[in-house]
Amino acid sequence: MTSTASSLGWIAVARLGLVQASLGAMIVLTTSTFNRVMAVELAMAASVPGALVALREVLQFLRPRWGHGSDVGGRRTPWIIGGMGVLALGVFGAGLSTAWMSTNMTAGLTAAALSYVVIGIGVGAGGTNLLALLAKQVAPARRAPAATIVWLMMFVGFIVSTITAGAVLDVPEAVAGATTAAGDSYSPERLVWVTGGVCLVAFLVSVLAVWGVETSPGPAAATARQATPKPSFLETLRDVWREDNARRFALFVFLSMFAYTMQDLILEPFAGVAFGFTVGESTRLTATQQMGAVAGMVLVGILASRSWLGGGHPSALKLWTIGGCVASALTLGGLAVGSQIPGTWSLTVNVALMGLATGGFTVAAVSSMMGLAGAGTRNREGIRMGVWGLAQAMAFATGGFVGTVAVDASRLVLTDPASAYGAVFAVEGVLFLVAAVLAARVGAPREAEAPAGAPVLSAVAERELHAG
Repeated sequence: MTSTASSLGWIAVARLGLVQASLGAMIVLTTSTFNRVMAVELAMAASVPGALVALREVLQFLRPRWGHGSDVGGRRTPWIIGGMGVLALGVFGAGLSTAWMSTNMTAGLTAAALSYVVIGIGVGAGGTNLLALLAKQVAPARRAPAATIVWLMMFVGFIVSTITAGAVLDVPEAVAGATTAAGDSYSPERLVWVTGGVCLVAFLVSVLAVWGVETSPGPAAATARQATPKPSFLETLRDVWREDNARRFALFVFLSMFAYTMQDLILEPFAGVAFGFTVGESTRLTATQQMGAVAGMVLVGILASRSWLGGGHPSALKLWTIGGCVASALTLGGLAVGSQIPGTWSLTVNVALMGLATGGFTVAAVSSMMGLAGAGTRNREGIRMGVWGLAQAMAFATGGFVGTVAVDASRLVLTDPASAYGAVFAVEGVLFLVAAVLAARVGAPREAEAPAGAPVLSAVAERELHAG
């Protein structure tokens, strides 16, 4: 592990949080603005933007490769900047393609598919190496609050981007002139300009934020690295997968994220079916869940860094992770119980507690991930982060869909629709309990070891570290 002598300070962590905010500011346009325009203004099937987002997620199988590239090169910053640049080009291309669909649907869809492939590459390269840099240079005691800062900054990016884009996308009626329908203020040209502006600002912010944060190796260490034989990607991937902790944590990430995303697409329908919530009330319910998640992130980020609660020690973080999984399982069990007694059960309180539990679990899991990424053989933080990022992407890509299919299947067996939803929530709770068992089986991170064939690099790096 990196010594605390080269650990990032809070200002540097906040700067990397700005990179995450910039990433979130761009990526949210694909799931909100472009999704809305395709489904409403262009009257396309909802599955079309869904398929494009799924295409983006499929490209996350390349995350281990992007992480390995920075491991071999020894620098994360070029990969972060390059990934953010590719992401900006992809999102701008997606906005341009969406506007193009208004005049040429076939060409617009073809261009959109290509753009979402570029987005998938950019977010994978930039996001993986941002986390690898944090794992490499954040001291153990600071990992929980650092993870909180970075994840909260992503929410800030979501909020700033959507509010700004929403404020300037609508064309004032006095300027709009002739529109396709009464009250329709959509302008493809304005969509392109707004998307371009968001991408340009986000990219520039990310470059300025990350520039100079990464600790540079000395010239002797750089020379030794270049002289050291570089293992192939597949060889390194096999070695990482043979590591018990890396493999178990990947399974834990997949199962926990799968259980978490299963409720994404069924929570609001459940509120309407079982509790009679209106569309507006169910939308506010989702906002309540997100506010609970933010509160959970902040709470665990603060508590997990306190010395009397473990001070960021790996064993303490593992307990926080297990506790978050168990708490999430209990709140999902609460939804299952509530489906049977909707008249006396407070769905809003239940969902707020679920957000609190999942938010805390997320920070604890990411903090543990940062510690495990630097354990074992040295200079493999990137590929480990890539493997776990791939596991998360697979869960995100399948969890929501499986949740909806599970509800439909349950309704074929259970006559009461509310009970069908409750049964699926109960299954999700069980999955979280299994995830807690998997988390408990992950061992404490061992001190980083030099890769075979790299004794010179290790010796030089240690000598420079102590000399500095």
